[in-house]
Amino acid sequence: METAARFRAAVEAGDHAALEDLFTEDVRFYSPVKFAPFEGRPMVMGLFGVLLRTFEDFRYVGRFEGSALTSTDGGEAPAEILVFRATAGGKQIHGIDLLHFDEAGLIKEFTVMVRPQSAVNALGEAVLAGLVAAGLAPGPAGG
Repeated sequence: METAARFRAAVEAGDHAALEDLFTEDVRFYSPVKFAPFEGRPMVMGLFGVLLRTFEDFRYVGRFEGSALTSTDGGEAPAEILVFRATAGGKQIHGIDLLHFDEAGLIKEFTVMVRPQSAVNALGEAVLAGLVAAGLAPGPAGG
């Protein structure tokens, strides 16, 4: 799918601006460290700004194309899985990005799965710090 290839190229190049036209206005981003999704293009774009600064040595190492049921309406939608490797907080990460597309080919749902648990923890801490610094999440209580 063309959108997935454009997404991959933008992420690998660290080109935050190139991502914006690839998401629907009401995109949902499901994180491995937060139960509720990040919702809406502005929030997801803010999150990607943090992610692009957080990951080190990020690279996609594989891809799978098909379809999957979406979380939003339970309908089957075109989907692509991008397999990646990276480092965050000094931890090696192995993960996948699951992209669901709408009828126009835009990304309407984005799910990230990461292993091992130590990498999930390190990534969660680094991303939270980045979200707080960017004003996208509240800081620690009393701090």
